Amino acid sequence: MKSLWNDSKASEFGSPLELRAYTSRLLGQSDDLVLHGGGNTSVKDSSKNIFGETEEILYVKGSGHDLKTIGTDGFAPTRLDVLQQLAALPELSDTDMMRELKCSQTDPQAPAPSVEAILHAIIPFRYVDHTHADAVVSISNTVGGEDRIRNLYGDDVLVLPYIMPGFILAKQVYEATRDLDWASCRAIILLHHGVFTFHEDARSSYETMLQIVTTAEEYLHQQDADVEAKGEPQGISPLDFACLRKQVGQARNGAMVGRFRKLPFAAVENVAECGRRGPITPDHVLHTKRIPILMTGNAAQDVENFAGEYRDYFDRNATTSLRCLDSAPRWGIYPGKGVATFAISAKRLQVCSDIIDHTVRAIQRGERLGGWQALSEQEIFALEYWELEQAKLKRQGVTSGLEGKVAVVTGAASGIGAATVRRLVAEGVCVIGIDISATVGSVSAAPLYLGIEADLTESNAVSSALAEGVLHFGGIDILVSNAGSFPAGSYIEATTDAQWESALDLNLDSHFKVLREAIPYLKQGFDPCVIVMASKNTLAPGPGVGAYSVAKAALTQLARVAALELAGDGVRVNILHPDAVFDTGIWTDEVLGARAEKYGLSVAEYKRRNLLETEITSEDVASAVLALADASFAKSTGLQLTVDGGNDRSL
Repeated sequence: MKSLWNDSKASEFGSPLELRAYTSRLLGQSDDLVLHGGGNTSVKDSSKNIFGETEEILYVKGSGHDLKTIGTDGFAPTRLDVLQQLAALPELSDTDMMRELKCSQTDPQAPAPSVEAILHAIIPFRYVDHTHADAVVSISNTVGGEDRIRNLYGDDVLVLPYIMPGFILAKQVYEATRDLDWASCRAIILLHHGVFTFHEDARSSYETMLQIVTTAEEYLHQQDADVEAKGEPQGISPLDFACLRKQVGQARNGAMVGRFRKLPFAAVENVAECGRRGPITPDHVLHTKRIPILMTGNAAQDVENFAGEYRDYFDRNATTSLRCLDSAPRWGIYPGKGVATFAISAKRLQVCSDIIDHTVRAIQRGERLGGWQALSEQEIFALEYWELEQAKLKRQGVTSGLEGKVAVVTGAASGIGAATVRRLVAEGVCVIGIDISATVGSVSAAPLYLGIEADLTESNAVSSALAEGVLHFGGIDILVSNAGSFPAGSYIEATTDAQWESALDLNLDSHFKVLREAIPYLKQGFDPCVIVMASKNTLAPGPGVGAYSVAKAALTQLARVAALELAGDGVRVNILHPDAVFDTGIWTDEVLGARAEKYGLSVAEYKRRNLLETEITSEDVASAVLALADASFAKSTGLQLTVDGGNDRSL
């Protein structure tokens, strides 16, 4: 591994804590070292308390903070002597330990200390770095892995067997190092877990970590173990994946998102066996569960098989005080086809997908070294059902009723479509935005959003866009059929064939094509619904907009028929009739000025030309979309709702 240390940059930091945050971020730049909040770092320093007394403080990474982005405020200041006294206790439950760690803090507003805080405290060096280095753990997770590690690093690296994180791990290190000559020890390797390095100097601790990991990487290369699988898996039909996602969600009793990728790992000859031996390190079980679902193409049976395996695993290892977690898988292997991941939210889906990328690479390394060998199921179960994790479940708050759902929004690049994307994403919905504009990809930077550029008037483009979105997020629960344009005014006698066809092509035909292609996915959705964006012109057409008015009237009729046809499948279809939404692209200053002048009004007066004398925005329409998508209208289908401030002609 290459050092990212920069003397010029490091010189900008004036305190040990600032330097600690800097080298922590250097470690966080490599996913091969720490992944999604993994690993922890610390620095020891002194500080004066309110009485003017000098105290030795351990600044340790706060729980929930990510080394990739951590600042000084991401460290928990704890009293070093208290933590060292805790290490000397004969026993301490992890719940009691976390209470004592919280009590040891000098700032109650700081984040909770890492569960490894006591371990950091007993290592007698100013800087301590801890990572879950893939290369090192890959070697330890093989047949004969401990011997390989010991032979590779020699006597100046302390190698300890795996033990649960928390107090018992701190106690293990405390006992193992009581008579240790620290001057002759440059690192500690915890088998199946990770690496600790330490030094009085921040750079030396950081670069020692890189040296330890580089040694492992070079060994893997020398053993020809770092060669990844070749081949192109066949993939899966998007509809089959949507069906699987539905079964997975039902096993959890709630909506889940999913992702399917044609990873070459799926083409490994014995993938169905080696891929189900366990995770790289036990803490991954919190995101991935112990083993993946084995996919065969029979979604219902595959999920039932996995759920049965999971319940048996729980029964074999649980005590009477434990509550069984849901039996839904978090990732899956489809031999020869690809790899799937599942989660309750887009953020967790990304975490799980990234962990699986590292897992499948580590498994391949282990197989080439003589056999991938994870920890026993009892040890993995102990982490999955750790008392601290059980406590987290009890503290979980209520999430959005839409989290875990997937929406398609057409015409997503601007106006009502873009506002709808932002509103749904804010509610935790994964959104597939489709638009002919290339800017559709930049509507949101959130991991909950996928922008796809496509011409919605082309059936093949619609089919491909939906397929891409379904494989990326798992299915479709909400369809917001919004794409449209407002053509230039033209009386019937002056309307050309091209103008007529163009208006109907986007404002009617494209909606039909999107709805037709989405219906099979919606039937596999969770509380599925369709929201069709029609127009006030459906109810109150105006002169000079014949083609547009006809298209929107026909679109409304299409939605009404869809409501009749899809009710039996539990798919709700409702209609919005917005009017005079002036913050959309069709309302330029010139158009607004011309329309206001026609009615003898100022632009401000024209914008409020409705019964409530209020201005309508894209955000207002997006709010109506949200209401129709959530439980507010769970008992309504075929509904037509106006968002226009009240229009006397419509009424």
